[in-house]
Amino acid sequence: MKNVLIVGAASLALLAACNQSDDTAGQNASEAVNATQDAAAGVVGQTSAATLGANTVDGFVTNLAIGNMYEIEAARIAQTKASNADVKALASMILEDHTAAGEKLQSTASSAAPDVALPTMLDQRRKGMIDNLNAAAPDDFDKVYLDQQVAAHNETLTLLNGFSDNSDAPALATLAREMIPPITTHRDRAQALVNGM
Repeated sequence: MKNVLIVGAASLALLAACNQSDDTAGQNASEAVNATQDAAAGVVGQTSAATLGANTVDGFVTNLAIGNMYEIEAARIAQTKASNADVKALASMILEDHTAAGEKLQSTASSAAPDVALPTMLDQRRKGMIDNLNAAAPDDFDKVYLDQQVAAHNETLTLLNGFSDNSDAPALATLAREMIPPITTHRDRAQALVNGM
């Protein structure tokens, strides 16, 4: 009977702790969930980029276009929400480079892969990353953005490197090779800023 009372009291205490409306605890839990979702999104993205995206014209064009849209949207958010001037500068560079890359992808894909429709909306995974970016607390925003950028650019590099020797679509393979240096620069700069935090 004594053990039942102890277990019951412990359960009630745990339940009370779980039901607290402490905003800080709730925010910390939400940020931890968002960070976990972003990390999982990175792994899923790497796998997708290395398989379907790197091996088919449709997969490559679709993944590159969605990744580009994500980069542009995330950079716009960072330009307004980032507190670090270097993070804002990176966001500006990413916005400029990915806008140009999107235009080049559109013109190249229209002639090299006319049967492939470019997506016009983000996929669920990247929508979730944007949601997590928007939900980041002001003090955490820069790190959340940079962590996402490192993962997203690693994914894009996997996609580009995997497709760069594709002989079925030489114009798109050339585009992939041309994009590797600026994407590497973005990733390296984001990683350097993370390391400096």
